[in-house]
Amino acid sequence: MDARADQASDPGAYERPRYSIGEVAEKSGLTRDTLRWYERIGLMDYVSRDHTGNRRFSDRDLDWLLLIGRLRTTGMSVTDMVGYAELVRTGDSTIPQRLAMFRRTRTELLSRIDELNQAVAVLDCKIANYEGDPAPDWRDAVKRHERKEITA
Repeated sequence: MDARADQASDPGAYERPRYSIGEVAEKSGLTRDTLRWYERIGLMDYVSRDHTGNRRFSDRDLDWLLLIGRLRTTGMSVTDMVGYAELVRTGDSTIPQRLAMFRRTRTELLSRIDELNQAVAVLDCKIANYEGDPAPDWRDAVKRHERKEITA
């Protein structure tokens, strides 16, 4: 049975510790050391332990790791991610701060995407040039992009 079907039949299943650190490492693509570090710095909420003291993770933990991975992809610093985790643990009263954090991160990410699009335009010009196509000079592509930014 998959985790979502299990959750539908048993609402507590989402929070139930069920995965070893090795299983979570395999599912998440993170190393065991990274998972331990995330817990140590406060990026992971309380991780359950079994009767022998081994970490046990839930589907909720896996979803949290997926979110953290996406935030990392945005360029959010580990410090900011820990700050976000602390805000989440504090409760709904911190929603305005979380919203501001995500808006700021989104603005920064869109700026990075724009820079990357500019880099792609330069590469496209250079590739066309090396393939023998009469392509505009890459500097012209950058200037066009900069003019587009000014008018936007």
